[in-house]
Amino acid sequence: MPDKRLLATQAALDEMRNIVAMLVGRALEGDTNAASIVLSKVLPSVKAQAEKVQFDLNTDAPISEQVAQVLDAIAAGAIAPDVGRLIIDSVARLSDVRATEELAARIEALEEARDARA
Repeated sequence: MPDKRLLATQAALDEMRNIVAMLVGRALEGDTNAASIVLSKVLPSVKAQAEKVQFDLNTDAPISEQVAQVLDAIAAGAIAPDVGRLIIDSVARLSDVRATEELAARIEALEEARDARA
């Protein structure tokens, strides 16, 4: 005897096929709402994607200099302003991560020094 879940799934799939067929039929008859539903489920949504860029960026430089390098690249037309902003935001996040790591290391060193004195 077939599993009840399998039967329920098969029934649901059959109903979905009927619904899709009905929507496609209506879309082909000119129903724009049905067409919109069909297209939104069939075509993948297009996501914005930043363009790839190449420019000189010295990642060993201080953060303020890195941001200045990005601004210079924007001013020179080497990168678009929106892409430049993404890069600057990334540099800022990296700076935050580095600052957190440095603080953690300093706290650890302080705790070790305290424990050595005790």
